[in-house]
Amino acid sequence: MIKILIVEDEIPARKKLRRFLDEVKEPISVEAEIDTVQDAVNFLKTAVSIDLILSDIELLDGNAFAIYREVQVTCPIIFTTAYDRFWMDAFESNGIEYLLKPFSLERFQKAWDKFLLLRKNQSTDHSLLSKLDQILGNTAEKKYKTRFSVHTNQGIYFFETKDILFFEADEGVVFALDKTGKRHILNVSTLKEIEIQLDPMEFFRINRSELVNKKLIEKIERYSKNALALKMEGFDRYLITSQSNTSLFREWIEK
Repeated sequence: MIKILIVEDEIPARKKLRRFLDEVKEPISVEAEIDTVQDAVNFLKTAVSIDLILSDIELLDGNAFAIYREVQVTCPIIFTTAYDRFWMDAFESNGIEYLLKPFSLERFQKAWDKFLLLRKNQSTDHSLLSKLDQILGNTAEKKYKTRFSVHTNQGIYFFETKDILFFEADEGVVFALDKTGKRHILNVSTLKEIEIQLDPMEFFRINRSELVNKKLIEKIERYSKNALALKMEGFDRYLITSQSNTSLFREWIEK
């Protein structure tokens, strides 16, 4: 029996993983479905041995890598995420595959087959250099959104991505604030829909509701022990990083 832990904060994504797992031939047992960093830490500290973790990266209360920094995990991890900027961290955290959402059953099956091969050979070699080369190639070829369109009663107008200070989600409404201080309401319902269209080297999600443009950060100040305050060009209000994202933000801003 293969014991599996699912770490995923979106119900549709969990259901999809369940459907894909129903397709595998091997006997499995999903030991738990967890949607927060803290619950995952608690589970892994007290749970029986797990054979495989299927893990999203951005969870309800922070970044999943915080789990694997706090708990020593010996089993393989298949990461399932909408973001391509975390692949290096994934392969440094027992990751054997990095599935970019939305992924197909065929793509999932290939990841599952790799897990079975590792399990059969009892291999501990997770370097997977060929896979890293593939991901690097895919990332390099990806085209990121350089401008957005806004539909109004008067027609359609456009604005350049490079001119946006930050994107923000507020009560189901997502808007972009540009350098002139104008807000552009976008035709999406979640910030994640915007994030996956942007260059991860240029834009970073500093908390659950704000996504900032690196080139338009004017100043960074310490806000608290585990948070930073960002001053954006021409914008009076400071934006605050969440505790769970501050460490990753520090790494990102230096790249």
